[in-house]
Amino acid sequence: MSQMPQQAAVSKCPSCEEPLESGDRFCGACGYDLSAVPPRPDDHPTVAVGGAVPAPAPAPDGVDWPAARDSDGNGRPVPVHAAAELPGTDSGGSPLPPPPAAPPAPSAPPAPGVRFDRPREPEEYPLQAPDPRLTASAAPHAEQRAEPAAPAAPAAVPPGAPSGAPAAGDKVCVACRAGRVDDDGYCENCGHAQPRERDHMEQESGPVAAVSDRGLRHHRNEDAFSVGCTALPDGAPASVAIVCDGVSSATRPDDASLAASRAAGELLLTALPRGTHPQQAMHDAILAASHAVNALADEPATAREQGPHQNAPACTLVGAVVTAGLLVVGWVGDSRVYWVPADRSTPPARLTEDDSWAAQMVAAGLMNEAEAYADERAHAITGWLGADAYELEPHTASFKPDRPGVVVVCTDGLWNYAESAEEMADAMPLDAAARPLHGARVLVGHALDGGGHDNVTVALVPFPAVPQGAGSA
Repeated sequence: MSQMPQQAAVSKCPSCEEPLESGDRFCGACGYDLSAVPPRPDDHPTVAVGGAVPAPAPAPDGVDWPAARDSDGNGRPVPVHAAAELPGTDSGGSPLPPPPAAPPAPSAPPAPGVRFDRPREPEEYPLQAPDPRLTASAAPHAEQRAEPAAPAAPAAVPPGAPSGAPAAGDKVCVACRAGRVDDDGYCENCGHAQPRERDHMEQESGPVAAVSDRGLRHHRNEDAFSVGCTALPDGAPASVAIVCDGVSSATRPDDASLAASRAAGELLLTALPRGTHPQQAMHDAILAASHAVNALADEPATAREQGPHQNAPACTLVGAVVTAGLLVVGWVGDSRVYWVPADRSTPPARLTEDDSWAAQMVAAGLMNEAEAYADERAHAITGWLGADAYELEPHTASFKPDRPGVVVVCTDGLWNYAESAEEMADAMPLDAAARPLHGARVLVGHALDGGGHDNVTVALVPFPAVPQGAGSA
């Protein structure tokens, strides 16, 4: 059971100093009430105002404790020792073992939060994939250094090849040159994302060639083209080139340009052999391209809910049909067609008029061409293909050149760096009619050297059209 605290017994009367017996509640000499004995004073002496320290009271219970020395006997104070300076002992009185030696101090003071007790790091880390600069034959050896305990390869893969090595017919990674590229466009060996197919495209169809490049500033290529050759009902050759430029402020501009170029190119290659006049075929091709782009706006209701304020897919279009004696051009937007004669002593010409703010200012006589195209609103287009276009107005024109030359079909990513017909002719190689693919590459390089701020696409069509089978030398 619980007990109340008991008070310690007193050996002498606090009042008269007469001895007491155990159990006395009052002093037998003076009658002092022993239950009111005050608590024992503090052990620390109280220093008087004069500075003298009173003599210590005698220890209770008759124990003779030695007094602490305040000098070493010669008048000098006893030296004070810190606890860490005194030798330690264990519970049995034996000396403690010496502490382990401290590590050497670093040469420079460590920065806060930096540890120097970590193991030394290797100079080189093992690669997870072969160095992209290695050849395909050396790549397996690099992989063996990184993965010395690689499991046995499947039967279809050569022994010693790295994990994810391509089999016959598989696409090979452009980085490690040793891994197979999966359906998502990533290497199964090193994980490197492969360049998108549309970042740089080249195509040659008979005497017609086209090149498209993403440029140096855009994250994707929103241009597209379609080139081909066919024959008219009388057997005469005909060449076709369509170039489309996606409107970046619209939704899915890359899909719009691809759909428009394919629809227009397919209609031309189908209509011309049936005897449709090239100019009428070009008009119908622009309408077909417009329908293809409009169809992209028919998205599911869930897609419209996620982006209700997005513009419909849109693009511009420009094209050319070249026969033995006729040149037909068609366009909607600000992509252009230039005529560059083979004889450079004769003047070149631009064959299209832009659907743009700048062109409207010039046509209205409000600005000259230099002032209009220097304005920041110059490239705002007033005509395009898309479900939200104001009104579709396909432009077509026919020409009968009296001398051979080259037809340049391009987006503004090129003509921004060769705006006038003379500048375009100067940028194009002299042998472009005989080597159209080489000429298209040179023109794309001219735009990239100038800054490559936009996607760049150009198609070259020699005039007059040559029979199928002729191409770049």
